[in-house]
Amino acid sequence: SVISQPGLSVGYMPQRISLHPTLPLTVLRFLSLSKVGTEAAIRAALELLKIEHLREQQIATVSGGELQRILLARALLGNPKLLILDEPAQGVDLAGQAELYQLIGQIRDQNGCGVLMISHDLHLVMSATDEVVCLNHHVCCHGKPEQVSNDPAFLELFGASVSDGLAVYTHHHNHEHDISGHIKLPKQ
Repeated sequence: SVISQPGLSVGYMPQRISLHPTLPLTVLRFLSLSKVGTEAAIRAALELLKIEHLREQQIATVSGGELQRILLARALLGNPKLLILDEPAQGVDLAGQAELYQLIGQIRDQNGCGVLMISHDLHLVMSATDEVVCLNHHVCCHGKPEQVSNDPAFLELFGASVSDGLAVYTHHHNHEHDISGHIKLPKQ
């Protein structure tokens, strides 16, 4: 079953977009095509992602890392409570990936939004997430990274040698998070 909040705002970042290289489209114009892209929201997203300098640049000429930041900026325009990121580091070099993942963490913390990230990077998944859902045509297993890395379905899919080589993130505290990432208060 799926649990959601009524009126939940969702921001989606695809792993890539296909634009004709001769399409005359600036970054600012691309962002303003969003139905929720007010000038103030666009300006704030560009500043947050440190890409204000790209405002007037043709989107077809930006680097892979810059394009991913632009797509993330577009996903943030409606101030979503849930960010869905499909392979957000697609086409980004290693240094850029670390910076991008750090930014995503800051966005989650500052905006108080939940982040659902689709990734094939097992090291990232196991070292930087609170909850893991492992899919292979169906849900193989799910839970905290340390649980999933020892789950028989995970071990069968990836092998014990892969599991042993992962840096597993252990979330040490005595509380749980709700769907938005906020701490659930104990019932009294």
